[in-house]
Amino acid sequence: MSIWDRIGEFVARVTSSAATGVADVVEAVRTIFEGDAELRRRVSFSIAMIALSAKMAKADGIVTQDEIRAFQQIFSVPTKETRNVARLYDLAQADVAGFETYAERMARLCGSGRPNCAMLEDVLDGLFHIAKADGLLHEREGLYLHRVAQIFMIGEDHYQSILARHLDLGEADPYTVLGIERGKPFEEVRRHYRQLVAHNHPDKLIARGLPEEFIAIATTRIAAINAAYEMIERGFRHL
Repeated sequence: MSIWDRIGEFVARVTSSAATGVADVVEAVRTIFEGDAELRRRVSFSIAMIALSAKMAKADGIVTQDEIRAFQQIFSVPTKETRNVARLYDLAQADVAGFETYAERMARLCGSGRPNCAMLEDVLDGLFHIAKADGLLHEREGLYLHRVAQIFMIGEDHYQSILARHLDLGEADPYTVLGIERGKPFEEVRRHYRQLVAHNHPDKLIARGLPEEFIAIATTRIAAINAAYEMIERGFRHL
């Protein structure tokens, strides 16, 4: 059974129990999936992605269905499950709780409680995917993502690396993409690059709770890391 089938079951139970806000949603995740920690992680990640993308659309001031379509396009939601995704999205948008409250609750639901939590970085990466789906990262979206990163306890240097991965490499510093200082010997850059590739391999992300249906996050991240490393490598060849 796919994660979308699980989300469908979850949405049906939440709406039938007249849940109305983030506190209800978080409690429902913990209760419904109490006996299956791995499934709870996967569902938690998916719900965080849907809810926080809904809040991002509202914070941006453009409350349309475009972000839902972007979500479906990026993460391949089956047609039969789009209605359930939309229902959860609408629930988050209609909730009077602000996005900071949602980010705090989702951080507690998905995160480890430590700075630069890998799972919360995955959530933030997914939000970047949706934010730039129209080809641009708008100012309000950028402010929203930066604030969510702060609530997620993602350090500023780490956030800048995540941001740089989503910029065109004509604008982004490849060293920032890799999260390493300029001036390091090439062997150190290569060692750091290999560690990043190993850490961000799709199998690693799935092992920590990223649903297979969201694997676009992993493949796009690896592509950005590879492109940055190749740019740095070319620079060293010409020295």
